[in-house]
Amino acid sequence: MSREETQLQDADVNEIESNWDQIVDSFDGMELKPELLRGIYAYGFERPSTIQQRAIVPVVKGHDVIAQAQSGTGKTATFSISILQRLDPEMKGTQALILAPTRELALQIHKVVVALGDYMNVQSLACVGGTNVREDMAKLKEGVQIVVGTPGRAFDMIKRGALRTDGIKIMCLDEADEMLSQGFKDQIYEVFQLLPSDTQVALFSATMPAEVLEVSKKFMRDPVRILVKRDELTLEGIKQFYIAVEKEEWKLDTLCDLYETITITQAVIFCNTRRKVDMLTEQMLSREFTVSAMHGDMEQKQREILMKEFRTGSTRVLITTDLLARGIDVQQVSLVINYDLPTNRENYIHRIGRGGRFGRKGVAINFVATNDVAMLRDIEQFYNTQIDEMPLNVAYVSFFWLLFEIVSDLGFFAATSSRCALRLEYCVLVLYMYRSLFLRSP
Repeated sequence: MSREETQLQDADVNEIESNWDQIVDSFDGMELKPELLRGIYAYGFERPSTIQQRAIVPVVKGHDVIAQAQSGTGKTATFSISILQRLDPEMKGTQALILAPTRELALQIHKVVVALGDYMNVQSLACVGGTNVREDMAKLKEGVQIVVGTPGRAFDMIKRGALRTDGIKIMCLDEADEMLSQGFKDQIYEVFQLLPSDTQVALFSATMPAEVLEVSKKFMRDPVRILVKRDELTLEGIKQFYIAVEKEEWKLDTLCDLYETITITQAVIFCNTRRKVDMLTEQMLSREFTVSAMHGDMEQKQREILMKEFRTGSTRVLITTDLLARGIDVQQVSLVINYDLPTNRENYIHRIGRGGRFGRKGVAINFVATNDVAMLRDIEQFYNTQIDEMPLNVAYVSFFWLLFEIVSDLGFFAATSSRCALRLEYCVLVLYMYRSLFLRSP
């Protein structure tokens, strides 16, 4: 067996080796278009994440890029910003094609692209199942620069002649490992073969199984390889707590007590099963708490209505499963509650990242029964982080809650205003509050 074949066979356990060491730690330093920078800051970004610091520049420079990073690390914004920078807004044909494994993820990517490109006069289309084919074809005929879709619908639009590929400059595969494991390989290969031979390819994946490396070998030219290792993942800005509940049946009362402890603006509560989501929702509603539930058994229309209500704030608390976590990206979410700890430790950062997106601040609270302690310690070791027990002092928790809300608002203000001196005044205020609450003499 050749060395290359051995690498492919062992890819499930091996990581790619980085060959790009340039790091740009601010969006201003990336030489992006002013209109794009305006969209970035208006959306709430403060600073680029680790993957963004490394991968945006090589994509913008036109390199093929294969990037390996865990979910929740900012991959979507990485390729969205890169693609928007590469586009020519004056050309109305399709210049970029982004493929994702699920309808929810494709719709989420589309919304991020639209938001970041808000000041660029760029048109994007979500090309996914469940939408009107004729309407999609009409929009493609009118001209859209970016198409975000699932492999099946995108390939169908190409076969119908509605999605022209001759002007596509860049093709992006998001969560490539998921797409290939779900049986989209043939459709992805067929799409690749219909693209111009000089199309730039950007591939993002949490893992590097043989199928993903095979795609890079067949369709990428001397790619830049970027690896964000687990020990480089940061949970900075997310204050993590756990609450020991001992028994599963005590979780509900604990959650209700928590509602009375802090004011919840918008929160996501994660359960491990659809049945648990339905059960918890029913019990919370019976106690007159306003919550909504969302999981994969629901009709697509119903899920869309729920997400719209959550984004607009008419629903403040969403109970859901990991399955739909990747379709949740609401700027106002600052609290995540793991009613159940995830059974897969890789999902932890993706869950709690809902409350700390784009450099904003957030709080994560984990309910830990006796049989969850080992998983909690595993998560701490995996991410090299410390999860503190929720203090009994309610003032302490409320202080952190207020602190994170102030700093989150302040971060947005500082990103969009030159009057950054006010940031120092707020910091002084926060330190004074801390001193008053916790350092005063008994």
